[in-house]
Amino acid sequence: MFFGIILVIKYGAYFQEVRSQGMRYSRMFIPTLRELPAEAEAVSHILMLRAGYVRQLASGLYIYLPLAQRVISRINRIIREEMDAIGAQEITMPALHPSEIWEATGRWSEIGDEMFRLRDRGERQMCLGMTHEEIITWLASKEIRSYRELPQMWYQMQAKFRDEARPKSGILRTREFVMKDSYSFDADEAGLEESYRKHAEAYHRIFSRCGLRYYQVESDPGMMGGAGAHEFMAPSPAGEDTVVLCERCGYAANTELAGSVPLPQPALEEKWERADIPTPGKRSVAEVSDFLKTSPEFFIKSLILIGSEGPFMALVRGDQELHEKKLQKITGAFRTAERDEVKEILGVEAGFIGPQGNNLKKIADNSLKEGVYISGANKEGYHTKGIKPFADFDAEWHDIHVAKEGDGCPRCTESVRIERMIEIGNIFKLGTKYSKPLGANYIDENGIERPIAMGSYGIGPARIAAAAVEQKSDSEGIIWPQGIAPFDAEIIPLNTGDDVMKAAEFIYSSLIDAGFDVLMDDRDVRAGVKFKDADLIGIPFQIVIGPKGLSEGFVELKSRASKESVKLSPMDVAEKITGMKKSASS
Repeated sequence: MFFGIILVIKYGAYFQEVRSQGMRYSRMFIPTLRELPAEAEAVSHILMLRAGYVRQLASGLYIYLPLAQRVISRINRIIREEMDAIGAQEITMPALHPSEIWEATGRWSEIGDEMFRLRDRGERQMCLGMTHEEIITWLASKEIRSYRELPQMWYQMQAKFRDEARPKSGILRTREFVMKDSYSFDADEAGLEESYRKHAEAYHRIFSRCGLRYYQVESDPGMMGGAGAHEFMAPSPAGEDTVVLCERCGYAANTELAGSVPLPQPALEEKWERADIPTPGKRSVAEVSDFLKTSPEFFIKSLILIGSEGPFMALVRGDQELHEKKLQKITGAFRTAERDEVKEILGVEAGFIGPQGNNLKKIADNSLKEGVYISGANKEGYHTKGIKPFADFDAEWHDIHVAKEGDGCPRCTESVRIERMIEIGNIFKLGTKYSKPLGANYIDENGIERPIAMGSYGIGPARIAAAAVEQKSDSEGIIWPQGIAPFDAEIIPLNTGDDVMKAAEFIYSSLIDAGFDVLMDDRDVRAGVKFKDADLIGIPFQIVIGPKGLSEGFVELKSRASKESVKLSPMDVAEKITGMKKSASS
């Protein structure tokens, strides 16, 4: 009671009508769930459903509820601040696109069922934009005329649509999502490199401010095309990508293109003379390896593939897997030969074929350049032991294997590790891939017309949110990083008595005045319910106000992340949280 009298005398102004800032739990829509959602598997999906952040409308379609909207708004604010800081200017482009712009670049036919296509009432073919390279390039082609107008950087926050075959993991893989995409326009490759650097540095600042652990990794440009690309990846077991990492030199690359150096073959105990060995019914490397009691590193895996110029053979070491995307870059599109096609081509069934003694074109992995091997004998029921590269077969040599854990780093040979990750952003050097077909040209200082050099840069705000939950949660719920939490602090009065609520109102107002977003749990429910909900929704700071502590002049300030708590006067809460936030961000 004594403390309440002091507050009324000294801070009576704070106990007037609640200010417009901050939110009260009783007035906010936070539909928490006690049961584990049956349809959810990823941690972020489970917790965002349970904590009342999202609800699913249909497969791959989500409604963002008030808490989630506050998180996304904070992420978007960080993105906008960093984009503006490098000189990018915000615009908004339509989500509905006419087909002819996509036809000009060839992507209308290249992109398959992932694109949502429709016709308007005039029977004009349209699509819902899954990305905006064509549209932004069309705009540049109409507006940029001279080198004096370059460079330019434009960005937007816009809905994208992708008809995912298997939407999953909650908001990580959806059919409709908002994305920040930005585009750079430069006079030449040197200018593009500078724009690319600026975006990469801005992305590092964005993801750091969002509190994520992440890597910038080399990646395959894919359908975007261009000269090079990087992805920004957040480690998480829910990630759909795998990344090869070297702790010594910092090499990081998506396994879609990552190189590696397989470990050398173990030393042979005896010299192998070339000989055919009966292997009845044993076809796969695993079967023959087990049958001959010889490790897979001593085998050649021979694959018959059909390309545009006919059949050819791909060769990888027995303990490695063929990387089809790497091979496609060398040979173009191909397919795996059917069993009857293999027999027609080589006169022997699949499982007994080898690189020796035939005239097929061969593309072999670099790991096969040295050593002695076993492979199919091109004779039913037999394998040949003692095969040596160059002596027994010739080939084109390339890196065509999938990098795996324990391989050597392609830069420093240190063992690499592989980790699953969530893609949270990407950057592409498009060059003139889009400017040439869409006529986005400028006149240089010598009066010569040249195509604009372009870059494309994307970030998924919802993916940032999901990655944050994946990385920062515990058995009780979400632990939001301070930069993107829906509120900075949650006030938890343990009852609705006069002194407790007066102290809560004072702290509520003082925090708002200090520039914090605050949620006050003013519900008339048990303290245990409030604590469970507070841990579930994951606001960084919890201020617990109980009648016993208050009678002694203190409240409890608890960190959701560390679970550490301190007792302090209500007058000191705002100053203490200010100091803790500054310390965390420094």
